Amino acid sequence: MPDPTESIRRQRIFEINSQPGSREALEAVHGKVWDTAELATDFIVTGFLAPLVVVRRKSDGQKGSLEFQHSPRFYFQFQPHVG
Repeated sequence: MPDPTESIRRQRIFEINSQPGSREALEAVHGKVWDTAELATDFIVTGFLAPLVVVRRKSDGQKGSLEFQHSPRFYFQFQPHVG
């Protein structure tokens, strides 16, 4: 079954990973940034489809998505899911 998001995701993967940012650079653009250990502390990952992870925030159960870069692996740009 074709994935209608594949070309969009591939483009975003390229954009994120062509010049991966340091934690400080990502924080300046996206705000809060998590490494893998911090992600596991704050969220439960319920889905994965690069460059996105679907998560549930442990503190309040809010579902949402984060983007991530490959190396160094950082997660950023939490977007709550509505509805």
